[in-house]
Formats: sequence, structure tokens, C-alpha cells
Amino acid sequence: MAIYHLSSQIIKRSMGRSSVAAAAYRAGQKLLDERTGLVHDYRAKTGCDHQLILAPEHAPDWVFERAQLWNRVEQKEKRKDAQLCREIDIALPVELTQAQMIALVTQYAQSAFIELGMIADIAFHHLDSHNPHCHIMLTMRDLIGADLGAKNRQWNDKALLVQWRSN
Repeated sequence: MAIYHLSSQIIKRSMGRSSVAAAAYRAGQKLLDERTGLVHDYRAKTGCDHQLILAPEHAPDWVFERAQLWNRVEQKEKRKDAQLCREIDIALPVELTQAQMIALVTQYAQSAFIELGMIADIAFHHLDSHNPHCHIMLTMRDLIGADLGAKNRQWNDKALLVQWRSN
């Protein structure tokens, strides 16, 4: 029987964090943080089974390149206490196959986040274990033309989080 879990957090500079480092860790990849010059290499991390980026239909190609996406997010934020992105952590039902888990999360992310205009970077972990889960990193800025625009404060509404949890 599936155990329900969905948690949310904001990745913030004030906590010494970077969206590039967070994306590298969750995806199990090597990414360069252009703002700091640091290379975050998590290629040896195990359990990173699948990754994908979903975006609104009008999104430019750079959105689908993890390093470019999160470096642009970092570049847009000027403040030392900037909120960089939101992360949603979701437990997945062990009864499903890997393909079913990926399809379920893809459909959920499309309806919950992408249709609102967010970009979602999804990393699936430990899909063949007793603890399959995914991490969804979400942009906090609207996509305006070929660039990130202003922060969308409507996405911070607690009622929206309650809605995401109920879906």
C-alpha cells in the first residue's frame, strides 16, 4: 500500500544554497555554477534513475538544458537573500512500474505546474526500491518570451500548496 508524502521547500541563497547545486545533486550530474565558479559533481551519486524537464509550450530550447536553466535563474536573482526555486518532494507508490511512476508524475506536473507557467525539473530516485520518490524543482518566475520575467507571487499562495497536496 502506498504511503502518501508530499513536502515543499524554498531553495534560498540566505541558507547558502544554489539552484545549480541543488539541480546537480538531484539529477546526479556535473554542473558548473557560473555565478560562483563552483563545479558541482554528483555523477557518482547512486539511485538517480530518470530526469526530465517540462515547460510551457512556448518555452525556448535553453529551458531544456539543466545547466542553462538554473544558471539563468541564478543570474536573474541579485539579492543575497534571494529565493531561487521551489522544490516538491513526492513519494511514489511502490506498486507501480517505473514507466507508470514516470507517467504519473509527468501528468501531475503538467497539470499542477506547467499549466500555470512554471518550468519543472524532475528527478526520479530509487524507483526499484522500497522508497521510490521524485524531486520537482520549480521556477518562481514567469517565462516571458525567451527569458525569465518577474517572480510570480501568486505561486506562493498557501492554498496552491494545499491544492498540489490534494491532487
